[in-house]
Amino acid sequence: MEQEKVSSKKIIINYGVILGVVSVLLSVVMYVTGMYTDPHWSIGIIGFLIMIAAIVYGIKAYKKANAGFLSLSDALKIGIGIALISGIIGVIWTFTLTTVIEPTYNAQMLEVQREKLLENPDMTEAMVEQTMAFTEKMTSPYIQVALSIIGSLFFGFIISLFAGLIMKKKQELY
Repeated sequence: MEQEKVSSKKIIINYGVILGVVSVLLSVVMYVTGMYTDPHWSIGIIGFLIMIAAIVYGIKAYKKANAGFLSLSDALKIGIGIALISGIIGVIWTFTLTTVIEPTYNAQMLEVQREKLLENPDMTEAMVEQTMAFTEKMTSPYIQVALSIIGSLFFGFIISLFAGLIMKKKQELY
């Protein structure tokens, strides 16, 4: 008797919301502590580890609900879905932070970037201005939204690919 496949929708939504909320909480802590303009590299690692955990646990939950069976395509669908939901929540938070809570956010970030560029003795003033002009274009809200979603989907794909390859188990059909 063939078992009916479990719906992944609930798992994707649950783990996507969990990942999104935890990521927003990490960002809120960075904002409250004043680290948001120049975060330490460890914050990126922590965020990435949180993303790995949420996607792997989501895929694992699906596999458990599906009687221990998992295909690579299901793992990819779940991982990318979790990353998409989380990315959308993150974009909403970032948009709220940069337009409502801290409207000067982009100007502050650009100033920190300028200071870092000026610390480099090999950078001329013209090179700094050229870099800043490009950076300013890349900080428009629409480009930030697009890059954030694309980045979230890319890392969700990579994480779910590896997790799916490790955890896959095909159901034998007789």
